[in-house]
Amino acid sequence: MDPQLLVICLLTAGINLIGTLAYAARIAGVRTRRIAMSFALFNILVLISRMSNSFLGPFLAKRIEVRISNNGGEALLGDFRLVLMSASIAVFVGILLVPTAQRLFARAIGYFQEHRSTTRMLLQSATPAGMRTIRDSLAMPRASQLRDLALPRGVGWGVLLANCLAQALLTVGVLASLYAGYLNPEFRVTASQLSAVINGFATILLFALIDPQLSVMTDDVVEGRVSEPLFRRTIVWISFSRLVGTVLAQALFVPSAMAVAWVANYV
Repeated sequence: MDPQLLVICLLTAGINLIGTLAYAARIAGVRTRRIAMSFALFNILVLISRMSNSFLGPFLAKRIEVRISNNGGEALLGDFRLVLMSASIAVFVGILLVPTAQRLFARAIGYFQEHRSTTRMLLQSATPAGMRTIRDSLAMPRASQLRDLALPRGVGWGVLLANCLAQALLTVGVLASLYAGYLNPEFRVTASQLSAVINGFATILLFALIDPQLSVMTDDVVEGRVSEPLFRRTIVWISFSRLVGTVLAQALFVPSAMAVAWVANYV
């Protein structure tokens, strides 16, 4: 793997890791009863993830241009497969880090509640005391938590499938549109711009179907109608559906690229 592809894979992994860990902010909000603050923290992380995704496009476009100029266009498919694999690995790592992130977010919510400064909170994390807090917060999922996944999920299969599809589309959107430009070089710019349509549809799916479910469930936990263990299981199931979505993106990549390349002829 050359340095350029390594940077792309690391950026993709970072985007998906942040997106997965964002779910832990909801658990922290339930535990601290600071729901509004946890939602703000969740939205910040999602915003960072979405903004980082916009930086991924130019790196991928440059990769395509370099491959084509070196007569290595046939190797692009393998490159994109590696990028998609890095997304799946990052989501899996993120699931393992949810207990750690949950503890860190709870500390961050408490610190912000006292000092009311995001900048001060970020600077505090780089101090020796902040490093000790990070070290003390390290935790891995327990075996009992994995066994508990057999208990009621808190959300239906329809929500999990919708989240899986949305995450697959978000993962594959930019990549498929850029690869479609390679497949249909005559309308390369048109194909690349169609990624906004794919990502927009996936975002609507997330905020119209999945986010309201989690928001209502969060309120139910605070009001005592739903237990915290059930809420945590729901978050884990949502995270696993995200992981399956990134794996599904591997299967959707080529068909999506071919569909975008075809649509580019008629836009």
